[in-house]
Amino acid sequence: MAPALSRTLGASSVAALRPSPSRGLPRGALLPQGRRCARGVRWDAGRGERVVGARCVSAVAEKAAAEEEEEAAGEKFEYQAEVSRLMDLIVHSLYSHKEVFLRELVSNASDALDKLRFLSVTDPSMLADGSEMEIRIKPDPEAGTITITDSGIGMTKDELKDCLGTIAQSGTSKFLKALKENKELGADNGLIGQFGVGFYSAFLVAEKIVVSTKSPKVDKQYVWEAEADSSSYVIKEETDPEKMLTRGTQITLFLREDDKYEFADPMRIQGLVKNYSQFVSFPIFTWQEKSRTVEVEEEESKEGEEATEGEKEKKKKTITEKYWDWELANETKPIWMRNPKEVEKTEYNEFYKKTFNEFLDPLTHAHFTTEGEVEFRSVLYIPGMAPLSNEEIMNPKTKNIRLYVKRVFISDDFDGELFPRYLSFVKGVVDSNDLPLNVSREILQESRIVRIMRKRLVRKTFDMIQDIADKDEKEDYKKFWESFGKFMKLGCIEDSGNQKRLAPLLRFHSSKNETDLISLDQYVENMPESQKAIYYIATDSLQSAKTAPFLEKLVQKDIEVLYLIEPIDEVAIQNLQTYKEKKFVDISKEDLELGDEDEDKEKESKQEYTLLCDWIKQQLGEKVAKVQISKRLSSSPCVLVSGKFGWSANMERLMKAQTLGDTSSLEFMRGRRIFEINPDHPIVKDLSAACKNEPESTEAKRAVELLYETALISSGYTPESPAELGGKIYEMMTIALGGRWGRSDSEDAEATTSETNVEIDSSEATMTEVVEPSEVRTESDPWRD
Repeated sequence: MAPALSRTLGASSVAALRPSPSRGLPRGALLPQGRRCARGVRWDAGRGERVVGARCVSAVAEKAAAEEEEEAAGEKFEYQAEVSRLMDLIVHSLYSHKEVFLRELVSNASDALDKLRFLSVTDPSMLADGSEMEIRIKPDPEAGTITITDSGIGMTKDELKDCLGTIAQSGTSKFLKALKENKELGADNGLIGQFGVGFYSAFLVAEKIVVSTKSPKVDKQYVWEAEADSSSYVIKEETDPEKMLTRGTQITLFLREDDKYEFADPMRIQGLVKNYSQFVSFPIFTWQEKSRTVEVEEEESKEGEEATEGEKEKKKKTITEKYWDWELANETKPIWMRNPKEVEKTEYNEFYKKTFNEFLDPLTHAHFTTEGEVEFRSVLYIPGMAPLSNEEIMNPKTKNIRLYVKRVFISDDFDGELFPRYLSFVKGVVDSNDLPLNVSREILQESRIVRIMRKRLVRKTFDMIQDIADKDEKEDYKKFWESFGKFMKLGCIEDSGNQKRLAPLLRFHSSKNETDLISLDQYVENMPESQKAIYYIATDSLQSAKTAPFLEKLVQKDIEVLYLIEPIDEVAIQNLQTYKEKKFVDISKEDLELGDEDEDKEKESKQEYTLLCDWIKQQLGEKVAKVQISKRLSSSPCVLVSGKFGWSANMERLMKAQTLGDTSSLEFMRGRRIFEINPDHPIVKDLSAACKNEPESTEAKRAVELLYETALISSGYTPESPAELGGKIYEMMTIALGGRWGRSDSEDAEATTSETNVEIDSSEATMTEVVEPSEVRTESDPWRD
């Protein structure tokens, strides 16, 4: 310690501590009483010594070290807040809608009643006055006020300062904390308050608030008053006997001029209570105007006589009388809080109709409770019919899911947080005690809890739909599919994670079930062992699917083909790709393999018709990628199939119809077209003869053009020039029908004259030779084999 002392005080400082004899001061004058200075330095003097010794104790070193640490860490300060600005932010920035003020105040009243109920378990004297535990709301349109009264725990003067005078101080949170610390009372999840700012939402509509409160803990009643845009409040003792409360709190809101008309209306208040606080566990009464019929007596005199008062006959009549009385606003009970085994189906249906304003019973419902990481209760419904408005279809912002936190309505405006878009038709309620909400309790914050909740809700919905599908009564699932089948197909596109659950729910028409719908499971069960794929064709209607030339060989071989006749079908199936290890194959695309091809016969046909394929390709040019022998035709002469990786004819048609479609991408995405011919068809055989014997024949080339354009239509494509195609067909009809039914010579002459005039008038007209058809081929026929 000596070196520390010398470094701290220095040599001169130590010498200065020694008494100087020349100064003549007594030794005791240099020594403080108790021999300790105020700086923690203790002075020791020997009896026989004149030199005073200074010794530094540990307090000096400790204090110096503390001061050095404080200087290094910096000086601490408390946050300051401008109260008026903070209040302005709370009132005008936290809440999106003014109407939530009633929800917050009713929730506070419910918490006050809950606290009283908890405390009365250990202290029954708190309920000694015998008043009912309830909430009453009385709007006064004339005075422009709303009065909310509860018979709850009330507040003392100190609690008024603590709860209402301290912003963001939640009395409920403090109460819950005390309950958890005192395990004898236990903790409860029914209390609603969390952030301590809900009370101040009243300033959204009120220019002045008066709170009168009486706690059973004290005999006095206190009044708290505050005005909007003020940073101070007043607390005083209530002295007016007429305003005395037995117990609880009464809040009076003096509404702003702009809000008097809306929020002083009794019907508006009742509507808000039913929307936000319908399932609060205490009865809520609102002051409502009612009407009743009463009988009153009227006096009538006898005809022709002047009757005295005693002679007047008394007659009764019925009139409608208006009066004001209290009405229970939250009659409907939270059905999700009950045990599912104790709830009847009719109760579920009635709850559904009242909550969602429906007139039809739901197809089915699911009532469940989840525990673990996330705890919540829910009742979900499948509606009995699809939405009538097209705007509600596929709309992720439907108000079909009502979110409650501790039975208080929070929101029904979600953008896919709880349900994906394709399940937006599901209706129901979700109630949880530990959802992550923002301070205004209007927005569900994205978090892991929300993702887990969404996953469980979606899973329960699939279970519910699967239960309908598994019923022996197939009519219910038929109704479901007619209403919501498109939603399931959309799910195959948007939700790859749930495709295994969605695929068994899909239903389609097929070549073996044109009237009834079949599932993919039924299709796979009916497949022969040799079949390795699931075949489908996408068209615009069931009739065009049944008559499509692509089906001919498959139907002949008894292979079932799915008909995809809705615009969304093809995209949904392409996103599935496989089902139970069976690939989906589009029969309108190239390289169709049916599994039982005769390779030798195919090779023979290919060699025989190679010249014809090359000749047709030469005539069609860039219109087709190639010409080949078909494996899928049996009665049609030809068909136009799309490339393996391009759009099918159906998809090309849909993409052209898009309002905001990109026309520049059509040429890029349009698959190459392959012209397949049927070597067994007479037309193809005739063209083969023409190719060999007269390849430059104009009639043969025109036949190829007509054959191609006809194949465009039969294969589902749109011809580039329908009018030109029509002209070619009319010309062929003229040749085929000319003179068959004995047309007269005069009509022939008129037709010839008309044709001649047209030829003369038109500079671009070409000579057309009319050839009478003959059923017998002559030996000089160039197309004869």
